[in-house]
Amino acid sequence: YNKVLPQISDEKLKQDVQAFIRQEAMHAQAHNSANKEYLSQRKIDVSRNLALMDFLFGKLLADKPLDLTVPKALEHQWDLFRLGIIATVEHMTCVLGKYALDNTEWEKMGADPAMLDLIKWHGAEEIEHRTVAFDLYRHLGGGYIARYYLSLVVIAAVLGLWVDGAAHIMKQDDRFKSIQPSLFKPWIWREWLSISKRNHQVLPSPLWLVSQQFGYLVPWYDPVHEAKTEDAIAYLDQSPAAKRAMLKVA
Repeated sequence: YNKVLPQISDEKLKQDVQAFIRQEAMHAQAHNSANKEYLSQRKIDVSRNLALMDFLFGKLLADKPLDLTVPKALEHQWDLFRLGIIATVEHMTCVLGKYALDNTEWEKMGADPAMLDLIKWHGAEEIEHRTVAFDLYRHLGGGYIARYYLSLVVIAAVLGLWVDGAAHIMKQDDRFKSIQPSLFKPWIWREWLSISKRNHQVLPSPLWLVSQQFGYLVPWYDPVHEAKTEDAIAYLDQSPAAKRAMLKVA
């Protein structure tokens, strides 16, 4: 985002992008805090997961992918591809943000209130900034046809990363030692489908998530219609996690 800021001619969009960058920085702090204060205290090691994300975003999708210089003639296309990836991911996170914000089952099941608030806060902010990445992608020349292959890349990558990350954490749980969950073992996929089939409010089905991508592929797609900003703001106004984050920024 910082790289393309000088290319934005729409002042309102530029302000939205800058606000988005600040918001994502707060999210990163919250994730670091959750890792240190919650997961580490429970002896759950996520360093492998974090290293994989660092490789994807710090190396593979960097200005110089894998330290290779992008030819000058292809620089804009490389920027557009990366913006397209973000816009496509943001569509998925908006869908999941709405799912989290509307969810009542987790609380009934006795979910940790702090973790539940953290998830819903993230969900609300995904809804709040849902249009920024897509608007920027179009503003800089992103096309419609590209949304098809971007969706294929993002769906495969996101579902794969989620399952791989969950499997790595589950391996550290004594209850799953005999199973040794893995991205490449059918068990974890069957379990996900089974749980979501029993109760969609506990876990969203991977098939449902894929189906939510179809709306992104229609020519008249506009993320503003995917959720309600007022619902997000209403939650943010009373979220303890959001209030703490704002105090840190202030």
